[in-house]
Amino acid sequence: MAMIGALYHHLHRFRGEQRGTALVEMALIAPLMLILSAGVFEFGNLIHQKLLMEAGLSDGARFAARCNSQLYTKAGLAAINCADIASNIAVFGNAAGTGSARIAGWQKANVTVTIAASGSCHDAVVAGVTQYRATTAQVCIVRAAGTLAYSGIGMLSLIGIGPMTLNGFHEERLIRF
Repeated sequence: MAMIGALYHHLHRFRGEQRGTALVEMALIAPLMLILSAGVFEFGNLIHQKLLMEAGLSDGARFAARCNSQLYTKAGLAAINCADIASNIAVFGNAAGTGSARIAGWQKANVTVTIAASGSCHDAVVAGVTQYRATTAQVCIVRAAGTLAYSGIGMLSLIGIGPMTLNGFHEERLIRF
């Protein structure tokens, strides 16, 4: 009986004690909060790289839509490859293709610029209905597409998401001056 009384006394004292409760709560919550925070940072990094890729593809398609290599050859200058320069602009941010890429690991081989390919030109007016506002009978499209193998910090692998490939594209109306 004395033993039960002693046990009851210790349990009653333990139940009323408040010291250390914050430490126990912190020990339970801290790992979860760290994992959530790291996941938010990785997701933010993923979105940032996707936005940089889309900005590059937009810049490259915009250049390719206005580039006209025929002007150079008619003027007696060396011919230029508009798609090649557009790929440089997409990846490196400059026509020469020098310097570091917008995103670490993104290469020119991962970007495809298609200028007025077969099937990319559409009639401006179909059966009397205006499909595209244009001064010409057809409207042609320039498309810059790219991929990027995402290499993050690995937090997504904890929840079973493996290696990712980010894809993007941008289309512009072919203008050519």
